[in-house]
Amino acid sequence: MAERSPLDAFKDVLSGTARAIARDAEVEVGFTADAPHMAGKAIKVPTPGRNLPADQVALARGFADANALRLRHHNSRLHNSAAPADATARAVYDAVEQARVEAIGSRAMEGVRANLNHALDLKLKSDPLRRARSADEVPLSTALALKVRERLTGQAIPKEAAAGMAMVDQWIEDKAGADLDALGLAIDDQRAFQKMAQAMLEHLQLVEADMPPEPDEPEPDEQGEDDEDAPDEGDSGEDQAGDSDMNAEARADDSGGDTEEGDTDYSEEFDADSDEGADDMGEEGMMPVRPNRPLSDLPPGFDYKPYTQLHDEIVTAEDLCDEDELLRLRGFLDQQLTSLQGAVTKLANRLQRRLMAQQSRSWDFDQEEGLLDAARLARIVIDPTRSLSYKVERDTEFRDTVVTLLIDNSGSMRGRPISIAAISADILARTLERCGVKTEILGFTTRAWKGGQSREDWLAAGRPPMPGRLNDLRHIIYKKADEPWRRARKNLGLMMREGLLKENIDGEALLWAHNRLIARHEERRILMVISDGAPVDDSTLSVNSGTYLERHLRQVIEWIEARSPVQLVAIGIGHDVTRYYRRAVTIMDAEQLGGTMVEQLAGLFDED
Repeated sequence: MAERSPLDAFKDVLSGTARAIARDAEVEVGFTADAPHMAGKAIKVPTPGRNLPADQVALARGFADANALRLRHHNSRLHNSAAPADATARAVYDAVEQARVEAIGSRAMEGVRANLNHALDLKLKSDPLRRARSADEVPLSTALALKVRERLTGQAIPKEAAAGMAMVDQWIEDKAGADLDALGLAIDDQRAFQKMAQAMLEHLQLVEADMPPEPDEPEPDEQGEDDEDAPDEGDSGEDQAGDSDMNAEARADDSGGDTEEGDTDYSEEFDADSDEGADDMGEEGMMPVRPNRPLSDLPPGFDYKPYTQLHDEIVTAEDLCDEDELLRLRGFLDQQLTSLQGAVTKLANRLQRRLMAQQSRSWDFDQEEGLLDAARLARIVIDPTRSLSYKVERDTEFRDTVVTLLIDNSGSMRGRPISIAAISADILARTLERCGVKTEILGFTTRAWKGGQSREDWLAAGRPPMPGRLNDLRHIIYKKADEPWRRARKNLGLMMREGLLKENIDGEALLWAHNRLIARHEERRILMVISDGAPVDDSTLSVNSGTYLERHLRQVIEWIEARSPVQLVAIGIGHDVTRYYRRAVTIMDAEQLGGTMVEQLAGLFDED
């Protein structure tokens, strides 16, 4: 018998520990080269190096422990039933519940506490909280989660977060200090804890008082199935370990995919091939900050410019990757998202039926010429003196349409978000092609972290002040509008490639996609932008004003929405894009993306 490798032995230990914590013999821990995640009772953690570096081992343990605790102590149906609709409030609501679940384990088991603390330290190294310069830039979900952790476990705020927390700490204490003190009384009762968390959101003015959120309700034809599987409401989730996966497709169909999969957000902070900490993780470890600045008008005369365009590139997927690699990445993408594909396909079929109904032909009857109307031949048999009746097909009023999907390929989309964006775009393109609607799929990122050759040219020129955009753009064509889906299918696998996703300069990407649409001959042109944050490029923002890229994005959007024939719609993943776009929707979980894309397009097609 072959000797077992240390990795296999470590996986067995993780699985056994997770089963013990979750009190469920069916829980299984496995390794993945993609972002860590949990689906049902399967927990996927990043693969450590062969020599099992201590940092990677501790992070894998922390992720496994956090999700095992969630399986045991969290009831996702109860959690979703009272979730607030506002994006910021929902993020805080989710983070506070995860803090409760982890606090239960930290208080009971010293080893679990150590694993969770290590994972938290690594997570904070790339959290926007560390780079916040004002209270407006502090992510409330992180801040409240740390305050709840402090109250429930007695552990101090980590040093990495101290500076950012100092900007909002007094405000939180003044508004919700009493609520935080009371949470410890209900740590073992999810329903009571949930009510206290809702009160805290009201006192923080994140939701309106006396306005409870509407619970997610399934459609009538699925109500019976959901009721059958519903747990006893007094159960905090111990018997609902598989709840998040059990009815995922039904909930995605009914509520735009608002599911709870128990994902703990460590995916962006871990590089499976690195033995170093987050500060030394190289390109894959540098996650851009997502500022949430208040809405402000563009100043008159604001002028945006690139320092140089010599190093920018517009490339196809084949230019960046050979065909064998594209096929391998596409297979990996399909394997990752088998469960999601069914839910999105069901929604895409709804869209197809709506589009086909709009394209259905109509007839004018009792015409003097045209096609013989066979349905009226009986009249001739009864009365031979009647003349033959003809029918003429009326032209469809469905407008010739082209749709462009512009997908943010920035580093913060790594893992689950970019995977779901790729498969959703793939299914949508296939659906629209069946309906005769041309579809183009584009992506945007930069060629390098922190400047690239543009920055080198600027340094060589003596660092002239206010140089403008200071990075090398990379705009990617995954599928051209006139290209059949079957020929471009493999190209979407490129989004899974390590090292592709870097920084994002949205304004210029939006103009590029818009200009490609304007050159099309179709009567209706739709541009859908999928992003998870504001434009960020460290090189540009370090030598220009802090709002340089964001102001340009607002300027571009305003111009397109006011003067262009292109219909613009945006979907933000965990980031409030409604501050930028008139027609936009924000989702807090990437699992909702497929359904939201379909519904937004359906709404545009339903408009006269």
